Amino acid sequence: MEPIRRAALVKATIAEVGAAASLDVTVSQIAKRAGMSSALAHHYFGGKDQIFIAAMRQILRDYGTEVRAALGVAPTPADRARAIIRANFAPAFFDPATVSAWMTFYVQAQTNPQALRLLHIYQHRLRSNLTHALRPLCDDPRDVAGTLAALIDGLYIRAALAEPDADACGRTLSLLSTLTKGAA
Repeated sequence: MEPIRRAALVKATIAEVGAAASLDVTVSQIAKRAGMSSALAHHYFGGKDQIFIAAMRQILRDYGTEVRAALGVAPTPADRARAIIRANFAPAFFDPATVSAWMTFYVQAQTNPQALRLLHIYQHRLRSNLTHALRPLCDDPRDVAGTLAALIDGLYIRAALAEPDADACGRTLSLLSTLTKGAA
């Protein structure tokens, strides 16, 4: 039962943070949404910060799965770069609750060492994957990867501010082509 309850608490955390659009939620609210007691939630995670970190780990696992699946069918470096960008714009990651969790995650990383560590891992993997794909396509793949990563993060911020970009993926792919001198 423990894995099922932990998963329910993680899902409830994302939903509660999404509903509040902040981390201003209680363990009691999360537990109630998950259909269990606050004491049980504390037993499994210890506190709100730990539940939220577990929720972000799940979001990052889902993100990693999406990226790996996209890369698995990308035969060329240009296809790999496009696959990474498309994976970042998968509809599941623009779900309002997930976007709120991401924004809260960025804020929490300023004061919580565990959240900061997870954020650094995510950022490093994104830049590393893009740099690897871009090496044969441009003169400065690290710089181009940094630009694309910043653009992706910026689009999440726009989504959080209720200004979703209907063609964010298309424009990012166009920028990729420009930054790699048409090789993509």
